[in-house]
Amino acid sequence: MTNIQFIQNQINVPIKGIENTINLLNEDCTIPFISRYRKDQTGNLDEVIIEQIAKLSKQYDEIVKRKESILISIEEQGQLSLELKSKIEKSFDLLELEDFYLPYKKKKKTRADVARENGLETLAKIIMSQANDDIDFISSKYLNKNVTNEDEALQGARDIIAEWVNENIAVRKSLRRLYNRKAIIETKVVKKKSEEEEAQKFKQYFDWSEPISKAPSHRLLAMLRAENEGFIKLKIETNLDEVYDIIDELVIKNGNSPSINHVQLAIEDSYKRLLHPAISNETLQEAKAKADKTAIDVFANNLGQLLLAPPLGEKRILAIDPGFRSGCKIVCLDEKGDLLYNETIYPHAPQNESAMAMKKIKSMVNAYNIEAISIGNGTASRETEFFIKKIAFDKPVQVFVVSEAGASVYSASKIARDEFPNYDVTVRGSVSIGRRLSDPLAELVKIDAKSIGVGQYQHDVDQTKLKEELDTVVVRCVNSVGININTASKSLLSYVSGIGEKMAENIVAYRSENGPFEDRKQIKEVPRLGEKAYQQAAAFIRIKDGKNPLDNSAVHPEAYSIVEKMAKDLKISVNELIANKEKIALIKPENYITNEIGILGIKDILKELEKPGLDPRKAAKVFEFDPSVTSIKNVKTGMILPGIVNNITAFGCFVDIGIKESGLVHISQLKEGFVSDVNEVVKLHQHVQVKVVEVDEDRKRIQLTMIL
Repeated sequence: MTNIQFIQNQINVPIKGIENTINLLNEDCTIPFISRYRKDQTGNLDEVIIEQIAKLSKQYDEIVKRKESILISIEEQGQLSLELKSKIEKSFDLLELEDFYLPYKKKKKTRADVARENGLETLAKIIMSQANDDIDFISSKYLNKNVTNEDEALQGARDIIAEWVNENIAVRKSLRRLYNRKAIIETKVVKKKSEEEEAQKFKQYFDWSEPISKAPSHRLLAMLRAENEGFIKLKIETNLDEVYDIIDELVIKNGNSPSINHVQLAIEDSYKRLLHPAISNETLQEAKAKADKTAIDVFANNLGQLLLAPPLGEKRILAIDPGFRSGCKIVCLDEKGDLLYNETIYPHAPQNESAMAMKKIKSMVNAYNIEAISIGNGTASRETEFFIKKIAFDKPVQVFVVSEAGASVYSASKIARDEFPNYDVTVRGSVSIGRRLSDPLAELVKIDAKSIGVGQYQHDVDQTKLKEELDTVVVRCVNSVGININTASKSLLSYVSGIGEKMAENIVAYRSENGPFEDRKQIKEVPRLGEKAYQQAAAFIRIKDGKNPLDNSAVHPEAYSIVEKMAKDLKISVNELIANKEKIALIKPENYITNEIGILGIKDILKELEKPGLDPRKAAKVFEFDPSVTSIKNVKTGMILPGIVNNITAFGCFVDIGIKESGLVHISQLKEGFVSDVNEVVKLHQHVQVKVVEVDEDRKRIQLTMIL
């Protein structure tokens, strides 16, 4: 089977599209570049499908590599028959390949190995033949200095048979199917740990049982965490009668044979000692992998929505990291997010210097021509928001409350130290709060995605897969928006198609030394940035007010000549063509097809010319919480409150209602009728109205509904 066939067996995509995508990937083209600028070759495949093709191609290579390793190992042992070789070569199922390899895998000496050394394999074969022989009499012929009586001989033979049953591929496949359909996950509390405070959040699993195939991602991951922390014991069980029926059907040939009791004893031993531990572990690992995928998908979806949250844009911002005793840290930022001024004010208890703080804020707003105020949503956030709204400014100033999740992680990071070597963590954190209002994407890419607070069991899932998926999301978001090369940080630049961390460093260094880039071609002057990197990156980079107006659009430089020809045919300049819908409507796409750019590419160019450099994100909106609700003590059943969706999980969404504790809207309470996917109803940072269903002050839990 070729890699193309392997991929097509799993995703319904035309062979030509898969072939061309693989070729482009092999030419070191990036996924954003392929999906945007090679649509004609791929058949208009989107980023998600191209990512799947890339993953499946890698998976195919891993399977081929594993097959080669298995074949070499078995051949070195002199055990590779033509039949076995053919079976291995035809298989593309990793579990099946491991089953083929199991009898030849180097392992510690087993009970069966000892029995073979004691000359009992022939006796095992006689028993397994299930003929009408007198096994007790025959076993006496196999006594020796290591096997002193018939019972020992028969036990050794059964050990060998148990291993054969364990290595029987049909048995293992059938049991896997049974476990996948009917296995039960059971949990029991570890008694000596049951009274611990930390254990109480897992109380639901102190005595729990459900089919593992039906356990949702969050529940399975919670059980596994509880087990890892020592609060519960977990096991996988299935119906023993069905297990033995399956094995008997595949192993027992003659139910009336005198040796049948020995075969059945060997089957029971094989299942309890070998098969059950292996298959139950496989089943749990497979369920864990599915749970991981669900949790990672939820996290990735949330991260994508967060990164593409509405930006306020290039405004002068006063940012506040609120606090009580330690005061509120204030920074003033210019349109580019550069730090102009910082100070600490103490408007709240215990200092209560509100009059002086008001005077200082008003003075800063006037002195630095501030257009908006960004307040972190942590401790003292609501009190700080009320305080700011009491100030009579000389001009309108918009007030926003933003998530400060991850700001402390950023403030202590190397990136922050490099940006602000002369300021402490409190100033850096405040800067992050301000910048994530003006451009969430540009600021949040500096923070480890796991610290942004929109995940579900992110520390319990496969960390390699999580990182790969989150990196993919960041790349997708950055390239869908495009970046201003003259203002972008090294962190943001590193996610641009074809750039990477080292090249981003070189771009920033070149910019510092030579001043702003004036056109895209100038990027080629950056050390170590060759033609390939330029091809992959150029169209995702924007240059505002540059020499060529197309440099501030998503039109790729390889298509500039086509746009120039379009303008020439219309007898106008390129400048006059851009954003000129009437003239663009006169263009017939088919007249401009080239060997490199087909009809899909030409249509994309025309769309881009209509709205060059359009930011796909919506504009930021001011939001106000209910002023009467400042703590969980104010939240009463039946209240209808405004809120912001601040996390989405597989089982519902969490809504910030302006207090420390977010409320949960269960998936069943999102709207009337059945909801299969939370994202069908709500998005991260969406403004919603919720009704309070239940308040548990002791456990600090609030149940909400959106069915009003």
